Amino acid sequence: MTRQLVTACLLALSLATAAGCGGKKEEPAKLIAMQDFFRNPEQTAYQLSPDGRHFSWLQPWQGRLNVHVRAIGSQEVTRVTAATARDIFGYGWANNQRLVYIQDSGGDENFHAYAVDLDGGNFLDLTPFEKIQTRFVDDLEDDDEHMLIAINRRDPRIHDVYKVNVNTGELKLVAENPGTIMGWQTDNAGRLRAATTTDGVNSSLLYRENENEPFKTVITTNFKETLSPLYFTFDDQLLYVASNIGRDKTAIFTYDPRTAEHKELIYEHPEVDVENLMRSRHRKAITGAAYFTDKRGYKFFDQDRAQLQARLERELPGVEVTVASMSKDERRVLVRTFSDKTRGAYYYLDRDTDKLEKLVEVSPWLDPTAMADMKPVQYTSRDGLTIHGYLTLPRGIEPKHLPVVVNPHGGPWARDYWGFNPEVQFLANRGYAVLQMNFRGSTGYGKEFWTKSFKQWGRAMQDDVTDGVKWLISEGIADPDRIGIYGGSYGGYATLAGVTFTPDLYACAVDYVGVSNIFTWMEAFPPYWEPFIAMVKEMVGDPATEPDLIREISPFFHVDKIEVPLLVAQGANDPRVKKEESDQIVTALRARGIDVEYIVKDNEGHGFANEENRFDFYGAMEKFLGQHLGGSVAPTPPPGSES
Repeated sequence: MTRQLVTACLLALSLATAAGCGGKKEEPAKLIAMQDFFRNPEQTAYQLSPDGRHFSWLQPWQGRLNVHVRAIGSQEVTRVTAATARDIFGYGWANNQRLVYIQDSGGDENFHAYAVDLDGGNFLDLTPFEKIQTRFVDDLEDDDEHMLIAINRRDPRIHDVYKVNVNTGELKLVAENPGTIMGWQTDNAGRLRAATTTDGVNSSLLYRENENEPFKTVITTNFKETLSPLYFTFDDQLLYVASNIGRDKTAIFTYDPRTAEHKELIYEHPEVDVENLMRSRHRKAITGAAYFTDKRGYKFFDQDRAQLQARLERELPGVEVTVASMSKDERRVLVRTFSDKTRGAYYYLDRDTDKLEKLVEVSPWLDPTAMADMKPVQYTSRDGLTIHGYLTLPRGIEPKHLPVVVNPHGGPWARDYWGFNPEVQFLANRGYAVLQMNFRGSTGYGKEFWTKSFKQWGRAMQDDVTDGVKWLISEGIADPDRIGIYGGSYGGYATLAGVTFTPDLYACAVDYVGVSNIFTWMEAFPPYWEPFIAMVKEMVGDPATEPDLIREISPFFHVDKIEVPLLVAQGANDPRVKKEESDQIVTALRARGIDVEYIVKDNEGHGFANEENRFDFYGAMEKFLGQHLGGSVAPTPPPGSES
């Protein structure tokens, strides 16, 4: 049976189930408060201290996610951070007594690194400099006092590596970036031994035997071929790499940097790229590889890790199960569950007592039985390319002539995944079918699929979106008169391109931090993107040498074709897609009398992180889509009432 036929059969089965054929008919879903989809989680981002004696997690305090800690076996909780302007963006353990976290200002992505003790004491800004961005290089697991970070303090375009004392804040320069290094790789002792560079078009792997020697170039390839170092082998002689050199799908190999030779093939998958290699530092073993087809899959090489996964899946059926964190000795394990219908829960497994304990539901107020199924689907583009995606149908409604929200992802060199998506579930709860598609250029499907997107913004990439909409219409699922499009970042560009280049297809559009004018977008790149400009020009188009192409694919220059109402949302501090991108399209459309609702948040960047801003945006989206597509709109709760 062909894959297309299998998919058609599965889709028919899912539609029949949704319509109640062959079983009890589902009741239409009750409207769930918008805030319940987009409020901060109860607790999330659980981690174990290296010695396995403490839990840490993010939990709301004064409306912002802050780091909290408690000892295992104790119920006494200590809040160790006091962020009130923005959620803590990310954090981790520096040693058994100290945590580090990063935070920017108003979404500007100029991240500082901070450190704090378990009791909230000895708070330090480890990078107390103006207009810098911090990146973590290595937590130096065997060094309790230091970690390696990269800062663009000397030159805003590039990041140098420093060893920072997490207790005192003392910084020591370890490696100065010559100007082209984009990534650093340490060996198992925490020594900088490899690096990756780019001149915008060509990428190189650099290597040195020890930190006293200069880096030497091992191999140089065009950026279309990648050789990404993952880890050093446990004897520090070879590298584990993810490579697509001489092949379509990326696979995992060992690689000899002295001879520039691929050695052993560790794992490959016939359908998708494989880039995630799992290992046990404690046992010095490569334990498995993870990959994504329609869902996550594993290939285990290690009996202990395979048995752990089997045991967890046996005790936690009906959900996806992942290992979130382990103690250094791997005897204590944090487990995360999730599915398309739930954000899931965290569990704690003590392997010495063999006891599995539930810690917390991430969003306990959301009932999984009230959520909709996210079904993997595929369709064929007009030029014969197979496009994978996900279709979510509202519960309890016959899947015929439904209002639809088409939701192209951002990136664009990224992809959509199966799992809980609050936007998708919110829209399905309001009665919309939601179509997500991994159009050409989406990552994970191999080199050929990726490179088919080059210079195809607004062209074949947009055709893939359009063909998905037409497929839904041909299946009888979509009401042709009630189709909207919504996306963020590149998805926002695809939204604007959709209503510009296929103006008769959509009834309305929601553009979230989207690109409208590729000339001005490229001119405003942050300085640390400068090394990638040549690559972006090859992938999208060069404004200097191909101005006609850039003008052709920029929605701003074709606003005369847009006839449908728009909702536009933008963060004022966005460093990736500047506010000007939204300002100019809104101004041009309003000058033509097109109905445009414009939401700007002064304390946000590339997307809305603060809870109250998410509420404003999705509340406006709900009303906007309800007005133009006819979906349900929940009553506004009285001021001060609980959602």
